Amino acid sequence: MALFMADDAKQTLHTQLWNIANTLRGKMGADEFRDYILGFIFYKYLSERIHLFADEILKHDGVTFAELDEKSAEGKEML
Repeated sequence: MALFMADDAKQTLHTQLWNIANTLRGKMGADEFRDYILGFIFYKYLSERIHLFADEILKHDGVTFAELDEKSAEGKEML
């Protein structure tokens, strides 16, 4: 099933996202905010990649990275 948006829906979404970004950045300049937010986006990307990588490694143990308890003996051993 192909997903698509009408042009007016895209424009409305674009406008709403832009207004949210303007509200979040407050008095910070757009260029400074862009640099700031790009760092967060990159961090989020790296975080997701690490979780996927760890889940792949832990697959044979039948556990995911999110399920590990770092305070338990088994969790410490796996980490």
